[in-house]
Amino acid sequence: MLLSISENIIKILPIVRFELYNEEEAVFLTPTNSIVNVMQVLKNHFNYRFKVLTCVSGVDYPENLYRFQVVYDLLSIHYNGRVRIKILTDELTPVHSIQKVFPAAGWWESEIFDMYGIFFLNHSSLTRLLTDYGFQGYPLRKDFPLSGYTEARYNVTKNRVVYENVELAQEYRTFEFISPWEVFNKK
Repeated sequence: MLLSISENIIKILPIVRFELYNEEEAVFLTPTNSIVNVMQVLKNHFNYRFKVLTCVSGVDYPENLYRFQVVYDLLSIHYNGRVRIKILTDELTPVHSIQKVFPAAGWWESEIFDMYGIFFLNHSSLTRLLTDYGFQGYPLRKDFPLSGYTEARYNVTKNRVVYENVELAQEYRTFEFISPWEVFNKK
């Protein structure tokens, strides 16, 4: 069933690449500028009826020309099928929001903006949700430092939260123990 739906989707939509896994999961790569039209067709066309947006997520591949993927997972309750739509973008190219097609996408798009820095055009309220006010950087990018740039702590003398630059103490990084491999190599 999903294979016939997938073949029909390939014929009428601007699909760059198609993958089918275990005949149960279809993945389509579509041009970034046509994501809204693709979502409208998949949701409203009688042959598809993908009415439920189950997830929107971001993926970071820093070595690629198009560093980011935005992945949309759709469910058709009527046909009992799932489809995954992917688009590619870089750090500077904005992505069109699908919030008008699927209102639930607004929250996920804000999370992707907050964690990866991908900007969504025509979004009603693109704000940072998971990081603090004034937070710099995007924590889920692979080039983001693991300890961050600043740390927050409560200062008792000032009776407020203060922000300071992160300082990593090197004295905690002494490794003067004998590992089992070093013992075997000496014999």
